[in-house]
Amino acid sequence: MKILVVNSGSSSIKYRLFDMADESLLANGLVERIGIQGSLINHYPAGKDAFIKEIEIPDHRKGIELVIDALLDNKYGVIKSISEITAVGHRVVHGGEKYSGSVLLNDDVMDTLNEFIELAPLHNPPNILGIKVCQELLPGIPQVGVFDTAFHQSIPEQAFLYGLPYSFYEKYRIRRYGFHGTSHKYVAQKAAEILGKDLKELKVITCHLGNGSSITAVKEGKSVDTSLGFGTISGVIMGTRCGDIDPAIIPYLMEKEKLSFKEINDILYKKSGFMGLSEGISSDMRDLEAQVSNGNKRAKRTLDVLYYGLKKYIGAYTAAMNGLDVLVFTAGIGENSPLLRKTVCEGLSFFGIEIDDKKNDGLKGKKAIISTENSKVKIFVIPTDEELMIAHDTAEICNNFNG
Repeated sequence: MKILVVNSGSSSIKYRLFDMADESLLANGLVERIGIQGSLINHYPAGKDAFIKEIEIPDHRKGIELVIDALLDNKYGVIKSISEITAVGHRVVHGGEKYSGSVLLNDDVMDTLNEFIELAPLHNPPNILGIKVCQELLPGIPQVGVFDTAFHQSIPEQAFLYGLPYSFYEKYRIRRYGFHGTSHKYVAQKAAEILGKDLKELKVITCHLGNGSSITAVKEGKSVDTSLGFGTISGVIMGTRCGDIDPAIIPYLMEKEKLSFKEINDILYKKSGFMGLSEGISSDMRDLEAQVSNGNKRAKRTLDVLYYGLKKYIGAYTAAMNGLDVLVFTAGIGENSPLLRKTVCEGLSFFGIEIDDKKNDGLKGKKAIISTENSKVKIFVIPTDEELMIAHDTAEICNNFNG
């Protein structure tokens, strides 16, 4: 069974083709700068030379045509016929309250996804566009939607409701949705596999830390709380996003600075977080760590805010689950910053979290257990693989459908 995974963004298409017989990656690539000058396709077939070509790509249809051509190419291709593709799995950011799992995409589902555009106006439209193009270019091949929000639909009411008039929830479904669900699910399952235990027996906190970040509490195999909420701005500070703030700040700033809705939104999403607190040093964690080592106080205060926020969330979720067995760090920062892992864990010894400095130091992008032998909580670094998780869900949906 070969599964094509597609992640369609506003100006890019990421893709991977898996052979699910052994979960091997046959090819992966990126179509970028769609509709922009300098557009190109980067195609990386397993065991063959990479194929990178700058070519005019006016729209997503042309982009996916190029992906299909690359997969079939005599020199750079990895399949001989489109019929070898069993199904296509699509990353969809927002599935609202309706979808608590992945689904086979049909007309009814597509109509519902269009209704959710107002919940994710930046992400859902290009996701939907990618699905429609694949349906046109790959007729007869099942298409499956895998939602970032689905894993978090198990969060209980007391954790997903906000303290607003309940009528707003009833009318507009304003609630905590959470994101990065595919990543949180994947690394939690991997941690359980490594320990040789059923995930349902464990209390796990997963820290997906990148340019966008979220922390999730996983109890009995289900998400019970997560730091991102209605949108993708709450929780710990991120590259350019502010994280948790007092809502009273927003109207205050709008009045003082004479800001429009768009201007305050740009500040919260694009000019805050690492970039804002460091006064423009960088939105990249690596740059901030380098500046801290050089004695830069602005960089240090920014990272101190991040570390403190992570400790608060880990502590809060440990309390919410009445215990903790596993702590996982993943995504760009979580996988590649030994300093962050060390600093955060050293402040959590009360919970039985003890990090092994030798195992942690220098560890980047590799799967490992970095806790001491005596640590009550197992600390993991697990590289996330959302695309493989999407492929798994897609294969399962197809097997159930065919069965």
